[in-house]
Amino acid sequence: MALYELEDFYPNYRGELFGGEDIKGLNIYTEQDEKVGTVSTALVDDNGRFRYLVMDTGFWIFGKKVLLPVGRFRSDPRSQRIYLKGLSRHQAEQLPEYDEHMTVDYDYEERVRGVYRTAPLENGVPLEGLPLETRTTAAPVRRPEEPERVSNLSPAQPVSNPTASTPGLNRLDKDADRDRTPYNHNTYQYEQEPSLYAMNEQDHQTFRLYEEQLVAHKDRRKVGEVTVGKHVETETTQVAVPVQQERIVIQHSPTANRGTAITPGTNDFQSGEVMRVDLYEETVDITKQPVVRDEVVIRKEVQQGTVTTEETLRREELDIDTAGRSLIDERPLQ
Repeated sequence: MALYELEDFYPNYRGELFGGEDIKGLNIYTEQDEKVGTVSTALVDDNGRFRYLVMDTGFWIFGKKVLLPVGRFRSDPRSQRIYLKGLSRHQAEQLPEYDEHMTVDYDYEERVRGVYRTAPLENGVPLEGLPLETRTTAAPVRRPEEPERVSNLSPAQPVSNPTASTPGLNRLDKDADRDRTPYNHNTYQYEQEPSLYAMNEQDHQTFRLYEEQLVAHKDRRKVGEVTVGKHVETETTQVAVPVQQERIVIQHSPTANRGTAITPGTNDFQSGEVMRVDLYEETVDITKQPVVRDEVVIRKEVQQGTVTTEETLRREELDIDTAGRSLIDERPLQ
């Protein structure tokens, strides 16, 4: 899962998350009030959840910037301070350095988590400050199904190499290796390690708790296409056109003067053309002319439908230990 610096994910993070305040520049202290650095920025995941503070260690370990998981500090709004929970100077020196231009990937986070997984001490007490007896006489953890272990190490015995000469501690180390949770690069979730990433209202008063909501985004995607074109079809047709033709009709009509003699010389017999008559007829000249036969209107219609999906949502809730004292929950009614 990608991580983003606070100001990149929430450009208005002061107003949105902290009521106008700013966590950048807050001083970071141990539980013994030793200043160890300041807050440079914070890193959030894809869902906007806080995962780390970027701590500038300043003079504590020579200005090195390191990542501090949200489960390993508590905030105090009244004093405007951040307090470390169980981080020694030795552990801080083992943390890989953070640079704002780098990409925080899974391998880098595993290097960070590997340091914090090394049995943190309460209240960040440095390992060097513990008495030798405390370091070498801690009773190994016994499982309910195992017989009680008897340690051969007495409090007065000085041991130069506890793991090499103490059977009880050797066995404890093997049990720890056997019980170490295997983490998978592809399936790792921050919720697997609440000691590193769990947030609560008591320790993180300046931070917000988040929950997931379903947000439906509709995307238009092409599911097909319709092509509308034209093609030419041919057919043979006949058309009947009435036409007119002229012809000569010679009609002989009987006359009452038939057989009557005429005076010679009045109408001499003549040969040759006497009359010219022009004859006409109609011919048909057929041409083809395109005309509009029909109009086609093409449109798209939107059909409304409902798509039902199911998703698992997560919500952050408070884990409050009242230590036997009464508690007034003033959360607003929903």
